[in-house]
Amino acid sequence: MNAFSYTRAATIGDAINEAAANKTARFIAGGTNLIDLMKENVARPARLIDITRLPLNRIEDIPGGGLRLGALVTNADTAYNEQVEKRYPLLSRAILSGASPQLRNMATNGGNLLQRTRCYYFYDTTTPCNKREPETGCSAIEGFNRMHAVLGASDQCIAVHPSDMCVALAALEAVVRVQGRSGERTVHIADFHRLPGNTPQIDTNLQDDEIITSIDLPPNGFADHYAYLKVRDRHSYAFALVSVAAALEMSGNTIKEARLALGGVAHKPWRMQEAESLLKGKTGTPDDFKAAAEVIMRDATGFSHNSFKIELAKRAIVRALKHSVQMGARA
Repeated sequence: MNAFSYTRAATIGDAINEAAANKTARFIAGGTNLIDLMKENVARPARLIDITRLPLNRIEDIPGGGLRLGALVTNADTAYNEQVEKRYPLLSRAILSGASPQLRNMATNGGNLLQRTRCYYFYDTTTPCNKREPETGCSAIEGFNRMHAVLGASDQCIAVHPSDMCVALAALEAVVRVQGRSGERTVHIADFHRLPGNTPQIDTNLQDDEIITSIDLPPNGFADHYAYLKVRDRHSYAFALVSVAAALEMSGNTIKEARLALGGVAHKPWRMQEAESLLKGKTGTPDDFKAAAEVIMRDATGFSHNSFKIELAKRAIVRALKHSVQMGARA
């Protein structure tokens, strides 16, 4: 681990100014990902800016019916919050599918959005990695790539985003609020994370001096018909091979609106509105679900060890959608 300096920000403005003054500085709250990266010499910040004392640790109602999740609220407190469990159970379920209880007690909502890939080669500083060191190559393409992307990859990077929480946020169409020296702005969750393209080292559209202040959830939480399905090698403390966040709004037996987001398959949570539109007005038969799965996975490309993910994802989509319909019938 390299030497670094440390400061504790007293206000959001102080944090922003510190970050703007030092381009290699990093914000730290729970530290559940950053500290690991520093131990492995993947991240080498010259300065850490402690933001744990900032007033961003509340969950509160938004005028109009939504819910605002403070960036410094822990994943555990979010998942077990009464309003989240009641109005956004998909999000609660997704969070509880990730990490371990100990990590969820430390990890923050803002940090969850910013966590970096768990690609083996990204963590191994003895191997080439365009995400870690641009223009050095992607070892995963010709290497062991069982956990890697089948959608949205490039010849520069085939890593996947590791978050469960972000997959649910994508399905819910959350909005991320950020603040920097230029003021406050909002970023739709679909535009927050980036595909690798030719700049795989840039994970998000967050500016260097910006800090996440909250995540805003819209009024419709799809609390009656939802499912979060995570397929992984073991039940506890494992990243998804494929995950599916499914949310339906139904009128009787008819689907009025559908949301589908996938994790474990791309560099960001993956949605395709064309596939969701296929389900509108349908009664939700297995054939309807299979058709949507085929559309959302039609551009998938496997590599030497992960082609199985394509069929796995299709089956997981069908299963999650079936569960979303059936849980309303059990209510």
